Amino acid sequence: MKTNILYYLSFIMIITFSSCIREDRFDDNPEGNFEALWKIIDEQYCFLDYKKQEYGLDWDDIYVRYKQRITLSMPSNGLFEVLGEMLAELKDGHVNLYSSSDIARYWKWYEDYPANFNDSIHKLYLGTDYKIASGLKYKILDDNIGYIYYESFSSAIGNGNIDQVLNDMAICDGIIIDVRNNGGGTITNASKLASRFTNKKVLTGYILHKNGKGHNDFSKPEPIYLEPSNRIRWQKKVAILTNRHSYSATNDFVNTMRILPNVTIIGDRTGGGSGLPISSELPNGWSVRFSSSPHLDAKMKHIEFGIDPDLEVNMQREDILRNRDTIIETARTFLKK
Repeated sequence: MKTNILYYLSFIMIITFSSCIREDRFDDNPEGNFEALWKIIDEQYCFLDYKKQEYGLDWDDIYVRYKQRITLSMPSNGLFEVLGEMLAELKDGHVNLYSSSDIARYWKWYEDYPANFNDSIHKLYLGTDYKIASGLKYKILDDNIGYIYYESFSSAIGNGNIDQVLNDMAICDGIIIDVRNNGGGTITNASKLASRFTNKKVLTGYILHKNGKGHNDFSKPEPIYLEPSNRIRWQKKVAILTNRHSYSATNDFVNTMRILPNVTIIGDRTGGGSGLPISSELPNGWSVRFSSSPHLDAKMKHIEFGIDPDLEVNMQREDILRNRDTIIETARTFLKK
């Protein structure tokens, strides 16, 4: 994990540098706060050029359009609404504006898509006899397929937890790791789990850091590797279940797992969110969080807008009416082949 440690240390240095050095001074009024926010994104946000190519984002045009809506006499809640709408133009779930009373957020990366997850049906699959190993809920299904649900990578998992789960499932024909509705969390938890499914060091992607004010001013791509764990490692087939709400660190986990030979991704396209976020502050004390360092896959392609599954499967209405999870059932059939 030495490469990953160096990668995170360099990321912390970038955060410190970006947060402490501010050359510009803006007035604490609606115009000053607008100018400050637009400039922070213009100089430090990492996807402006990429999103211009993808859907025509023009940050200069956005300045002109939103500047017209700013007046010196507008109330704070009106300013917050306008600035939140401006940030939503980035179509990035990692971008937020924080005031003392609200958080501006962009959730259409999953709201405009099928849920492909039914909480009531999911509870039927888990039942009440499932085991809990820190952040992992798991059980062996009646067809001898192991099932693991990881709800959030913010929930810590230790090596002992993973050892216990894999030991319990040693008799299984294959395992399902369900990361649907996992909105992300800590990347180290994702890497710790993924390291149990490879026997060799694997290149999983690249990270770039902003090193200038231009939209395309980045450091050279730094490779990111997955090192195999020196503990118990799984050697049989694995199905990873995804939906649009699989985001951020979960997107990173899926990007890593899809490279491994015994792993198949089943379900819907992930939600994306490949930019590592940092924060800055406006003159009025509001905080803005935004993506600053893009993460590319092993082929140096962007994964900001999500990763396609190997087997695309959507929840079917007839299955839902029968309390069946189409995606879980597809994975069970696949693993039993």
